Amino acid sequence: MKSAEERQAVSFVSGLLLGAVIGAGVAILTAPQPGRKTRRRIRKVARRAKSQTTNRLDDLAMELKRRVDETVRAAQDRLPS
Repeated sequence: MKSAEERQAVSFVSGLLLGAVIGAGVAILTAPQPGRKTRRRIRKVARRAKSQTTNRLDDLAMELKRRVDETVRAAQDRLPS
């Protein structure tokens, strides 16, 4: 199980990333550029955000699997043979 500190850290990082994405979107949309260039930049930022999100979710899935495996092993060790 996650401790309260870990949950707070995940919440903080998630909020920070969401704020960064929103801030970047607002900056792109309010920048004085032609529409074609703005759309291109939005696509580029969206692809990068998707890639980073996918990587982060993969990392979280591996960490969750590792913790589940540890918990199962610990439970098996405690059971009488």
